[in-house]
Amino acid sequence: MVRAATLRPINVLMLAIGTVGFALTLAWWIPPLTLITYVALVVLAARDPLLQRRVLQGRGTPAIAPGSTEGQDVSPERRARWLARGESRQKVEAALVVYRKVLTAIEESDDVTRAILDDAVPKLHAAADRLVDVAQGREKATEALQDLRRRTGAEAESGAPEESLPALEDKIRAADAEISGTFDKFLTLRARVARVSIESGDATRADALNASLDELNARLEALSDTMSPPGG
Repeated sequence: MVRAATLRPINVLMLAIGTVGFALTLAWWIPPLTLITYVALVVLAARDPLLQRRVLQGRGTPAIAPGSTEGQDVSPERRARWLARGESRQKVEAALVVYRKVLTAIEESDDVTRAILDDAVPKLHAAADRLVDVAQGREKATEALQDLRRRTGAEAESGAPEESLPALEDKIRAADAEISGTFDKFLTLRARVARVSIESGDATRADALNASLDELNARLEALSDTMSPPGG
């Protein structure tokens, strides 16, 4: 990453500009200013997630922007870090901590339990991703609400009426309730995994756990769809 950052064209161009400027003017302040700027650009480039993805995973891998659900290698925890700081993000991150504990509980259980809960693992991953989708939708709804309050009665550029203030407020409240509820559901799922493990892979409890995950995914997916902007 450091080598890629130091050789990034825009960073090398900064060195070239500084060198040419010093050669033409012989001003003593140009070399240190050029060096400071170059180092700052290298540090920023080394921390750029898009550059990291391109360098570490190859140029053939498409870059994934914040908010995109494509690319299974982007963890929900990383996507959650793209959310604006605030109470909503804190709740999502807390829920994802429990989600990881549920996965760990399954992975560290006996062979029978792991086999009987094999279908639950991809459903857990899906629920975590959809939770972040809901949080992202909430963030967009909040931005739209703030914008609408600034220009009440205005219409969107497409000519379609803006959503009403109560509708956006209802979406935000629904997202908040579902985010908090998902945290509680993950806690319940963790307890259920422990019960399945203790009772030597109880198939009935495993079926109930999978049914709960199906219900959770359906709720999150439906809410995520309603959070999408009109026409989007």
